[in-house]
Amino acid sequence: MSEDKATHRHDRRGRHEFATRPARPVRLGPRAVTALALISAIGVVAFGWPLLADSDAALSGHAQDAPWLFAALLPLLVGVVVATIADGGMDAKAVAMLGVLAAVGAALRPLGAGTAGLEPMFFLMVLSGRVLGPGFGFVLGSVTMFASALLTGGVGPWMPFQMLSMGWFTMGAGLLPGAEHLRGRAELLMLAGYGFAAAFAYGTAMNLYGWTIVPGLASGISFQEGAPVAENLVRFGAYVLATSLGWDLGRAALTVVLTLAVGPTLLKALRRATRRAAFEAQVTFEAAKTSPEG
Repeated sequence: MSEDKATHRHDRRGRHEFATRPARPVRLGPRAVTALALISAIGVVAFGWPLLADSDAALSGHAQDAPWLFAALLPLLVGVVVATIADGGMDAKAVAMLGVLAAVGAALRPLGAGTAGLEPMFFLMVLSGRVLGPGFGFVLGSVTMFASALLTGGVGPWMPFQMLSMGWFTMGAGLLPGAEHLRGRAELLMLAGYGFAAAFAYGTAMNLYGWTIVPGLASGISFQEGAPVAENLVRFGAYVLATSLGWDLGRAALTVVLTLAVGPTLLKALRRATRRAAFEAQVTFEAAKTSPEG
């Protein structure tokens, strides 16, 4: 076999391996994992403190102050997480893709946010997180929600909670199994099922934020400081049913429909763009070889 043919076969094999290998623009190193775990733990407290605080806890005496304190703290923590992940392997190409996807997501959100909870940006976050991985997913979800808030004028103490919730939402899609091998209808059904459940989880998390600060609630659904957890859980369930179930259902249904309808095409496009960008390719320099005659 000639050297040219051998080289050609080697190049074809290399291109095939490169084309089938899943590329992740943001690699989660130990520091990034630690930062994500920290912000997630604090986020759970930020959202769930009404259920975690008993009558003797200090938070119970600051029911009106706690959401504002967490709203001031969360942006700093999210910034630390984003910086940590970026420091671990987010190059210029990954930043460019982040900017494009965040801009598209931010533009999609106002298209249906005022009608029955229909928010088309959620399906894009599911598919992007699936292809680009949990690290990129968390950053993309947070940045997209921030850009959307600026675009729609929805800046307020709720914005950090929305950023964290959307970061979790998109990161969760990147943590789903079978990223390297699962394709076709099975993958679409899994992503649609995740989008449906996670859309409800997003709405529930944001309800926990608003439950303690919305004035004028009926006594049967309002938050009661220092009440037993079981009692407040019942009140919270009634609050969700009375205020947001229809919105959450609309968001979840639209996410499923768009994932099944547009998912195959968009997944291929995202995977093709990721392979061509070669986020994980390492740049190396080799000394030029000289011929014996030279």
